[in-house]
Amino acid sequence: MTEREIDGAPTRAAVILPWEREEVSDSRRSAEARLAEAMGLTASIGLVIVHSAIMPLRRRRPSALLGEGQVEMVLADLKAHEVGLVVMDTALSPVQQRNLEKAWGCKVIDRTGLILDIFGERARTKEGALQVELAHLDYQRSRLVRSWTHLERQRGGFGFLGGPGETQIEADRRMIAVRMARLKREIEEVRRTRGLHREARRRTPYPIIALIGYTNAGKSTLFNALTGASVQAEDQLFATLDPTMRHIALPSGRPAILSDTVGFISELPTELVAAFRATLEEVAEADVILHVRDIAHPDTAAQKADVLGVLNAMVRDGNLDADWPKRTIDVLNKADLLGGTASVPGQVEGGAAVPISALSGEGLDVLRQVIDDRLASAKEIASFEIPSSDGAKLAWLYRHGEVLAREDQEEAIRVTVRLLPEDRARFESQG
Repeated sequence: MTEREIDGAPTRAAVILPWEREEVSDSRRSAEARLAEAMGLTASIGLVIVHSAIMPLRRRRPSALLGEGQVEMVLADLKAHEVGLVVMDTALSPVQQRNLEKAWGCKVIDRTGLILDIFGERARTKEGALQVELAHLDYQRSRLVRSWTHLERQRGGFGFLGGPGETQIEADRRMIAVRMARLKREIEEVRRTRGLHREARRRTPYPIIALIGYTNAGKSTLFNALTGASVQAEDQLFATLDPTMRHIALPSGRPAILSDTVGFISELPTELVAAFRATLEEVAEADVILHVRDIAHPDTAAQKADVLGVLNAMVRDGNLDADWPKRTIDVLNKADLLGGTASVPGQVEGGAAVPISALSGEGLDVLRQVIDDRLASAKEIASFEIPSSDGAKLAWLYRHGEVLAREDQEEAIRVTVRLLPEDRARFESQG
Protein backbone atom coordinates (compact mmCIF):
# COMPACT_ATOMS: atom_id res chain seq x y z
CA MET A 1 0.00 0.00 0.00
CA THR A 2 1.25 3.46 -0.79
CA GLU A 3 2.07 5.75 2.07
CA ARG A 4 -0.41 8.45 3.02
CA GLU A 5 0.96 11.89 2.26
CA ILE A 6 0.52 15.46 3.42
CA ASP A 7 1.87 18.06 0.98
CA GLY A 8 3.75 15.34 -0.90
CA ALA A 9 5.54 13.91 2.15
CA PRO A 10 4.65 10.63 3.93
CA THR A 11 2.39 11.22 6.91
CA ARG A 12 4.26 10.77 10.18
CA ALA A 13 1.90 9.34 12.76
CA ALA A 14 1.87 8.65 16.49
CA VAL A 15 -0.26 5.97 18.15
CA ILE A 16 -1.38 6.73 21.72
CA LEU A 17 -3.16 4.15 23.88
CA PRO A 18 -5.07 5.60 26.85
CA TRP A 19 -5.04 2.72 29.34
CA GLU A 20 -7.32 2.38 32.34
CA ARG A 21 -5.73 0.36 35.12
CA GLU A 22 -7.66 -2.87 35.38
CA GLU A 23 -6.69 -6.41 36.19
CA VAL A 24 -5.58 -8.26 33.06
CA SER A 25 -7.21 -11.67 32.62
CA ASP A 26 -7.23 -14.30 29.88
CA SER A 27 -10.12 -12.49 28.20
CA ARG A 28 -8.52 -9.03 28.41
CA ARG A 29 -5.41 -8.01 26.53
CA SER A 30 -2.35 -6.47 28.04
CA ALA A 31 -1.65 -2.83 27.24
CA GLU A 32 1.32 -3.85 25.09
CA ALA A 33 -0.79 -6.23 23.02
CA ARG A 34 -3.51 -3.65 22.53
CA LEU A 35 -0.94 -1.04 21.45
CA ALA A 36 0.60 -3.50 18.99
CA GLU A 37 -2.82 -4.11 17.43
CA ALA A 38 -3.47 -0.37 17.14
CA MET A 39 -0.12 0.10 15.44
CA GLY A 40 -0.98 -2.71 13.01
CA LEU A 41 -4.27 -0.98 12.15
CA THR A 42 -2.50 2.33 11.67
CA ALA A 43 0.26 0.89 9.48
CA SER A 44 -2.32 -0.94 7.34
CA ILE A 45 -3.51 2.36 5.81
CA GLY A 46 -0.04 3.54 4.88
CA LEU A 47 0.81 5.83 7.79
CA VAL A 48 4.43 5.97 8.93
CA ILE A 49 4.49 5.37 12.69
CA VAL A 50 7.28 7.38 14.31
CA HIS A 51 6.08 7.36 17.91
CA SER A 52 3.86 5.26 20.18
CA ALA A 53 3.01 5.44 23.85
CA ILE A 54 0.76 4.01 26.57
CA MET A 55 -0.85 6.68 28.74
CA PRO A 56 -2.28 5.33 32.03
CA LEU A 57 -5.61 6.91 33.00
CA ARG A 58 -6.75 7.51 36.56
CA ARG A 59 -10.04 8.80 35.18
CA ARG A 60 -11.39 9.97 31.84
CA ARG A 61 -11.37 13.77 31.55
CA PRO A 62 -14.45 15.10 29.69
CA SER A 63 -12.45 17.90 28.06
CA ALA A 64 -9.48 16.03 26.56
CA LEU A 65 -9.60 12.48 28.02
CA LEU A 66 -5.99 12.82 29.23
CA GLY A 67 -4.80 14.90 32.14
CA GLU A 68 -3.14 18.26 31.52
CA GLY A 69 0.30 16.90 32.34
CA GLN A 70 -0.16 13.99 29.95
CA VAL A 71 -1.30 16.32 27.18
CA GLU A 72 1.87 18.40 27.63
CA MET A 73 4.03 15.27 27.74
CA VAL A 74 2.57 13.97 24.48
CA LEU A 75 2.96 17.40 22.87
CA ALA A 76 6.70 17.35 23.54
CA ASP A 77 7.02 13.90 21.96
CA LEU A 78 4.96 14.96 18.93
CA LYS A 79 7.18 17.98 18.32
CA ALA A 80 10.33 15.91 18.74
CA HIS A 81 9.14 13.37 16.13
CA GLU A 82 7.47 15.92 13.80
CA VAL A 83 4.17 14.08 13.95
CA GLY A 84 1.39 15.16 11.58
CA LEU A 85 -1.40 12.87 12.79
CA VAL A 86 -2.22 11.19 16.10
CA VAL A 87 -4.24 7.98 16.39
CA MET A 88 -5.91 7.68 19.80
CA ASP A 89 -6.77 4.02 20.35
CA THR A 90 -10.05 4.73 22.09
CA ALA A 91 -13.37 6.38 21.33
CA LEU A 92 -13.20 10.16 21.58
CA SER A 93 -16.10 12.55 21.90
CA PRO A 94 -16.15 15.41 19.36
CA VAL A 95 -15.15 17.82 22.14
CA GLN A 96 -12.20 15.68 23.21
CA GLN A 97 -11.05 15.29 19.62
CA ARG A 98 -11.28 19.03 18.95
CA ASN A 99 -9.47 19.98 22.18
CA LEU A 100 -6.62 17.53 21.55
CA GLU A 101 -6.18 18.89 18.02
CA LYS A 102 -5.93 22.42 19.41
CA ALA A 103 -3.48 21.38 22.13
CA TRP A 104 -1.22 19.35 19.84
CA GLY A 105 -1.50 21.39 16.65
CA CYS A 106 -2.12 18.36 14.42
CA LYS A 107 -4.94 16.13 13.25
CA VAL A 108 -6.33 13.54 15.70
CA ILE A 109 -8.47 10.51 14.89
CA ASP A 110 -9.86 7.91 17.28
CA ARG A 111 -10.20 4.14 16.97
CA THR A 112 -13.62 4.40 15.35
CA GLY A 113 -12.36 6.87 12.75
CA LEU A 114 -9.34 4.70 12.00
CA ILE A 115 -11.36 1.54 11.44
CA LEU A 116 -13.89 3.44 9.33
CA ASP A 117 -11.02 4.65 7.16
CA ILE A 118 -9.74 1.09 6.71
CA PHE A 119 -13.18 -0.22 5.83
CA GLY A 120 -13.73 2.66 3.43
CA GLU A 121 -10.59 1.76 1.48
CA ARG A 122 -11.24 -1.97 1.26
CA ALA A 123 -14.96 -2.57 0.85
CA ARG A 124 -15.51 -3.87 -2.67
CA THR A 125 -19.08 -5.14 -3.00
CA LYS A 126 -21.94 -2.73 -3.60
CA GLU A 127 -23.47 -3.28 -0.17
CA GLY A 128 -20.09 -3.06 1.53
CA ALA A 129 -19.42 0.32 -0.08
CA LEU A 130 -22.91 1.61 0.74
CA GLN A 131 -22.72 0.45 4.34
CA VAL A 132 -19.30 2.00 4.85
CA GLU A 133 -20.51 5.31 3.48
CA LEU A 134 -23.52 5.16 5.77
CA ALA A 135 -21.29 4.46 8.77
CA HIS A 136 -18.99 7.34 7.77
CA LEU A 137 -21.88 9.78 7.59
CA ASP A 138 -23.34 8.59 10.88
CA TYR A 139 -19.97 9.14 12.54
CA GLN A 140 -19.44 12.43 10.75
CA ARG A 141 -22.68 14.12 11.79
CA SER A 142 -21.36 15.24 15.16
CA ARG A 143 -17.90 16.12 13.84
CA LEU A 144 -18.59 18.54 11.01
CA VAL A 145 -15.71 20.91 10.41
CA ARG A 146 -16.13 22.02 6.81
CA SER A 147 -18.82 22.34 4.19
CA TRP A 148 -20.56 19.43 2.49
CA THR A 149 -18.12 19.48 -0.44
CA HIS A 150 -15.39 18.28 1.95
CA LEU A 151 -17.28 15.32 3.39
CA GLU A 152 -16.09 12.68 0.98
CA ARG A 153 -13.82 11.41 3.78
CA GLN A 154 -14.20 11.18 7.53
CA ARG A 155 -12.92 13.97 9.75
CA GLY A 156 -9.71 12.06 10.28
CA GLY A 157 -8.98 12.31 6.57
CA PHE A 158 -6.00 14.36 5.55
CA GLY A 159 -6.30 18.09 4.87
CA PHE A 160 -9.12 19.17 7.20
CA LEU A 161 -8.59 22.66 8.60
CA GLY A 162 -10.79 25.15 10.43
CA GLY A 163 -14.59 25.11 10.31
CA PRO A 164 -17.67 26.76 8.84
CA GLY A 165 -20.25 28.89 10.59
CA GLU A 166 -23.19 27.43 12.47
CA THR A 167 -25.58 27.95 9.54
CA GLN A 168 -23.35 25.96 7.19
CA ILE A 169 -23.00 23.15 9.75
CA GLU A 170 -26.76 22.83 10.09
CA ALA A 171 -27.17 22.80 6.32
CA ASP A 172 -24.54 20.08 6.06
CA ARG A 173 -26.32 18.03 8.69
CA ARG A 174 -29.55 18.20 6.72
CA MET A 175 -27.73 17.12 3.57
CA ILE A 176 -26.15 14.24 5.46
CA ALA A 177 -29.58 13.16 6.72
CA VAL A 178 -30.95 13.16 3.15
CA ARG A 179 -27.99 11.16 1.88
CA MET A 180 -28.27 8.65 4.75
CA ALA A 181 -31.96 8.10 4.01
CA ARG A 182 -31.13 7.41 0.35
CA LEU A 183 -28.32 5.02 1.32
CA LYS A 184 -30.63 3.08 3.63
CA ARG A 185 -33.11 2.62 0.77
CA GLU A 186 -30.36 1.39 -1.55
CA ILE A 187 -29.03 -0.98 1.11
CA GLU A 188 -32.48 -2.50 1.67
CA GLU A 189 -32.77 -3.10 -2.07
CA VAL A 190 -29.39 -4.86 -2.12
CA ARG A 191 -30.43 -6.94 0.90
CA ARG A 192 -33.64 -8.01 -0.80
CA THR A 193 -31.63 -9.14 -3.82
CA ARG A 194 -29.24 -11.06 -1.60
CA GLY A 195 -32.19 -12.61 0.19
CA LEU A 196 -33.46 -13.94 -3.14
CA HIS A 197 -30.03 -15.42 -3.81
CA ARG A 198 -30.08 -17.07 -0.40
CA GLU A 199 -33.53 -18.54 -1.07
CA ALA A 200 -32.19 -19.92 -4.36
CA ARG A 201 -29.30 -21.58 -2.47
CA ARG A 202 -31.77 -23.16 -0.05
CA ARG A 203 -33.63 -24.68 -2.99
CA THR A 204 -30.44 -26.10 -4.48
CA PRO A 205 -29.66 -26.80 -1.64
CA TYR A 206 -25.98 -26.84 -0.80
CA PRO A 207 -24.96 -26.63 2.83
CA ILE A 208 -23.24 -23.35 3.77
CA ILE A 209 -20.00 -23.31 5.75
CA ALA A 210 -19.09 -19.88 7.16
CA LEU A 211 -15.59 -18.85 8.24
CA ILE A 212 -15.49 -16.47 11.18
CA GLY A 213 -12.69 -15.31 13.44
CA TYR A 214 -10.58 -12.45 14.64
CA THR A 215 -8.96 -10.34 11.97
CA ASN A 216 -5.67 -11.76 10.65
CA ALA A 217 -6.44 -15.24 12.04
CA GLY A 218 -5.91 -16.75 8.58
CA LYS A 219 -9.48 -17.09 7.32
CA SER A 220 -8.71 -16.03 3.75
CA THR A 221 -5.65 -18.30 3.59
CA LEU A 222 -7.83 -21.20 4.75
CA PHE A 223 -10.54 -20.20 2.25
CA ASN A 224 -8.00 -20.32 -0.57
CA ALA A 225 -6.58 -23.64 0.63
CA LEU A 226 -10.00 -25.31 0.76
CA THR A 227 -11.39 -23.88 -2.48
CA GLY A 228 -8.36 -23.23 -4.67
CA ALA A 229 -9.51 -19.61 -4.97
CA SER A 230 -7.27 -16.57 -4.90
CA VAL A 231 -8.96 -14.30 -2.36
CA GLN A 232 -6.59 -11.62 -1.07
CA ALA A 233 -4.73 -13.11 1.90
CA GLU A 234 -2.10 -10.97 3.58
CA ASP A 235 -0.47 -10.71 6.98
CA GLN A 236 -2.52 -7.60 7.56
CA LEU A 237 -5.51 -6.56 9.65
CA PHE A 238 -8.76 -6.46 7.65
CA ALA A 239 -7.19 -7.71 4.40
CA THR A 240 -10.65 -9.04 3.45
CA LEU A 241 -13.84 -7.11 4.13
CA ASP A 242 -16.59 -8.38 1.85
CA PRO A 243 -18.26 -11.79 1.99
CA THR A 244 -16.82 -14.17 -0.62
CA MET A 245 -18.41 -17.51 -1.51
CA ARG A 246 -17.10 -20.54 -3.43
CA HIS A 247 -18.12 -24.14 -3.99
CA ILE A 248 -16.07 -26.88 -2.35
CA ALA A 249 -16.25 -30.68 -2.53
CA LEU A 250 -16.11 -32.67 0.72
CA PRO A 251 -14.64 -36.20 1.11
CA SER A 252 -18.06 -37.82 0.64
CA GLY A 253 -18.44 -35.97 -2.66
CA ARG A 254 -21.07 -33.73 -1.13
CA PRO A 255 -20.87 -30.17 -2.56
CA ALA A 256 -20.98 -27.24 -0.18
CA ILE A 257 -20.61 -23.47 -0.24
CA LEU A 258 -17.77 -21.91 1.75
CA SER A 259 -18.18 -18.28 2.81
CA ASP A 260 -15.27 -16.07 3.90
CA THR A 261 -16.21 -13.10 6.07
CA VAL A 262 -14.81 -9.94 7.58
CA GLY A 263 -12.63 -10.41 10.63
CA PHE A 264 -13.83 -9.39 14.07
CA ILE A 265 -11.87 -7.00 16.24
CA SER A 266 -12.11 -5.78 19.81
CA GLU A 267 -14.29 -2.71 20.33
CA LEU A 268 -15.61 -2.80 16.78
CA PRO A 269 -17.50 0.46 16.23
CA THR A 270 -21.22 -0.05 16.59
CA GLU A 271 -21.72 1.70 13.24
CA LEU A 272 -19.76 -1.10 11.59
CA VAL A 273 -21.45 -3.97 13.39
CA ALA A 274 -24.59 -2.84 11.58
CA ALA A 275 -22.67 -1.96 8.43
CA PHE A 276 -21.52 -5.52 7.90
CA ARG A 277 -24.80 -7.22 8.57
CA ALA A 278 -24.31 -8.92 5.21
CA THR A 279 -21.45 -10.93 6.64
CA LEU A 280 -23.28 -11.63 9.88
CA GLU A 281 -26.34 -12.83 7.96
CA GLU A 282 -24.21 -15.44 6.22
CA VAL A 283 -23.10 -16.69 9.63
CA ALA A 284 -26.71 -16.90 10.80
CA GLU A 285 -27.64 -18.94 7.72
CA ALA A 286 -24.65 -21.31 7.92
CA ASP A 287 -25.05 -25.04 8.48
CA VAL A 288 -21.53 -25.21 9.91
CA ILE A 289 -19.52 -22.33 11.40
CA LEU A 290 -15.72 -22.57 11.37
CA HIS A 291 -14.26 -20.34 14.07
CA VAL A 292 -10.72 -19.79 12.79
CA ARG A 293 -8.29 -18.89 15.57
CA ASP A 294 -4.64 -17.86 15.46
CA ILE A 295 -3.58 -20.40 18.05
CA ALA A 296 0.00 -19.11 18.01
CA HIS A 297 -1.03 -15.57 18.98
CA PRO A 298 -0.36 -14.68 22.64
CA ASP A 299 -3.85 -13.16 22.89
CA THR A 300 -5.72 -16.03 21.26
CA ALA A 301 -8.00 -16.44 24.31
CA ALA A 302 -8.90 -12.75 24.33
CA GLN A 303 -9.52 -12.81 20.58
CA LYS A 304 -11.85 -15.77 21.01
CA ALA A 305 -13.73 -13.89 23.73
CA ASP A 306 -14.19 -10.91 21.37
CA VAL A 307 -15.67 -13.11 18.63
CA LEU A 308 -17.98 -14.90 21.05
CA GLY A 309 -19.07 -11.55 22.45
CA VAL A 310 -20.25 -10.33 19.04
CA LEU A 311 -22.06 -13.60 18.27
CA ASN A 312 -23.78 -13.65 21.66
CA ALA A 313 -24.87 -10.05 21.07
CA MET A 314 -26.43 -11.22 17.80
CA VAL A 315 -28.36 -13.84 19.77
CA ARG A 316 -29.68 -11.17 22.14
CA ASP A 317 -30.73 -9.04 19.15
CA GLY A 318 -32.56 -11.97 17.56
CA ASN A 319 -30.20 -12.14 14.56
CA LEU A 320 -28.67 -15.53 15.45
CA ASP A 321 -30.11 -18.67 17.01
CA ALA A 322 -28.96 -19.60 20.51
CA ASP A 323 -27.83 -23.05 19.33
CA TRP A 324 -25.08 -21.67 17.09
CA PRO A 325 -22.30 -23.23 19.28
CA LYS A 326 -23.60 -26.69 18.33
CA ARG A 327 -22.88 -25.85 14.67
CA THR A 328 -19.41 -24.47 15.40
CA ILE A 329 -15.99 -26.06 14.96
CA ASP A 330 -12.94 -24.34 16.43
CA VAL A 331 -10.18 -24.33 13.81
CA LEU A 332 -6.84 -23.82 15.55
CA ASN A 333 -4.84 -22.25 12.73
CA LYS A 334 -1.12 -21.41 12.32
CA ALA A 335 -0.03 -24.69 13.90
CA ASP A 336 3.16 -24.42 11.82
CA LEU A 337 4.31 -21.63 14.14
CA LEU A 338 4.10 -24.01 17.10
CA GLY A 339 5.89 -26.94 15.47
CA GLY A 340 2.95 -28.68 13.78
CA THR A 341 -0.55 -29.85 14.64
CA ALA A 342 0.66 -32.37 17.23
CA SER A 343 2.06 -29.48 19.30
CA VAL A 344 -1.17 -27.47 19.42
CA PRO A 345 -2.81 -27.29 22.86
CA GLY A 346 -6.56 -27.37 23.34
CA GLN A 347 -7.45 -30.08 20.83
CA VAL A 348 -10.86 -31.67 21.43
CA GLU A 349 -11.82 -35.21 20.47
CA GLY A 350 -14.81 -35.51 18.17
CA GLY A 351 -13.86 -32.54 16.01
CA ALA A 352 -14.95 -29.67 18.27
CA ALA A 353 -11.43 -28.22 17.85
CA VAL A 354 -9.18 -29.10 14.91
CA PRO A 355 -5.53 -27.96 14.65
CA ILE A 356 -4.38 -27.00 11.16
CA SER A 357 -1.94 -24.91 9.20
CA ALA A 358 -3.74 -23.24 6.32
CA LEU A 359 -0.35 -22.14 5.00
CA SER A 360 1.32 -25.57 4.88
CA GLY A 361 -1.86 -27.62 4.43
CA GLU A 362 -1.26 -29.78 7.50
CA GLY A 363 -4.52 -30.91 9.08
CA LEU A 364 -6.76 -29.81 6.21
CA ASP A 365 -7.78 -33.38 5.31
CA VAL A 366 -8.85 -33.91 8.92
CA LEU A 367 -10.80 -30.65 8.87
CA ARG A 368 -12.61 -31.59 5.65
CA GLN A 369 -13.64 -34.91 7.18
CA VAL A 370 -14.82 -33.26 10.39
CA ILE A 371 -16.96 -30.84 8.36
CA ASP A 372 -18.36 -33.74 6.34
CA ASP A 373 -19.19 -35.69 9.49
CA ARG A 374 -20.83 -32.67 11.10
CA LEU A 375 -23.06 -32.12 8.07
CA ALA A 376 -23.91 -35.81 7.90
CA SER A 377 -24.97 -35.86 11.56
CA ALA A 378 -27.76 -33.39 10.78
CA LYS A 379 -29.22 -35.67 8.10
CA GLU A 380 -31.60 -38.62 8.21
CA ILE A 381 -31.16 -41.98 6.50
CA ALA A 382 -34.17 -43.14 4.50
CA SER A 383 -34.91 -45.84 1.93
CA PHE A 384 -37.12 -45.44 -1.12
CA GLU A 385 -38.35 -47.68 -3.92
CA ILE A 386 -38.44 -45.75 -7.19
CA PRO A 387 -39.93 -47.09 -10.43
CA SER A 388 -37.17 -47.88 -12.91
CA SER A 389 -38.86 -45.58 -15.40
CA ASP A 390 -38.79 -42.56 -13.07
CA GLY A 391 -35.29 -41.26 -13.71
CA ALA A 392 -36.22 -37.76 -12.53
CA LYS A 393 -36.84 -38.85 -8.94
CA LEU A 394 -33.65 -40.85 -8.86
CA ALA A 395 -31.66 -37.91 -10.19
CA TRP A 396 -33.28 -35.63 -7.56
CA LEU A 397 -32.05 -37.89 -4.76
CA TYR A 398 -28.52 -37.89 -6.17
CA ARG A 399 -28.54 -34.10 -6.38
CA HIS A 400 -29.97 -33.44 -2.93
CA GLY A 401 -28.70 -36.30 -0.82
CA GLU A 402 -25.89 -38.76 -0.31
CA VAL A 403 -26.75 -42.13 -1.81
CA LEU A 404 -25.44 -44.83 0.55
CA ALA A 405 -26.74 -47.92 -1.24
CA ARG A 406 -28.56 -48.77 -4.45
CA GLU A 407 -30.21 -52.02 -5.55
CA ASP A 408 -31.49 -52.21 -9.13
CA GLN A 409 -34.44 -54.57 -9.43
CA GLU A 410 -36.52 -55.52 -12.45
CA GLU A 411 -39.26 -52.90 -12.02
CA ALA A 412 -37.89 -50.67 -9.28
CA ILE A 413 -34.70 -49.26 -7.83
CA ARG A 414 -34.23 -49.43 -4.06
CA VAL A 415 -32.15 -46.51 -2.80
CA THR A 416 -30.84 -45.77 0.68
CA VAL A 417 -29.97 -42.12 0.98
CA ARG A 418 -28.92 -39.58 3.63
CA LEU A 419 -31.03 -36.40 3.43
CA LEU A 420 -31.72 -33.27 5.38
CA PRO A 421 -35.12 -33.56 7.11
CA GLU A 422 -36.61 -30.81 4.95
CA ASP A 423 -35.40 -32.51 1.76
CA ARG A 424 -36.87 -35.83 2.86
CA ALA A 425 -40.20 -34.11 3.46
CA ARG A 426 -40.02 -32.45 0.04
CA PHE A 427 -39.27 -35.74 -1.69
CA GLU A 428 -42.02 -37.63 0.11
CA SER A 429 -44.54 -34.89 -0.68
CA GLN A 430 -43.98 -35.51 -4.39
CA GLY A 431 -45.87 -38.77 -4.01
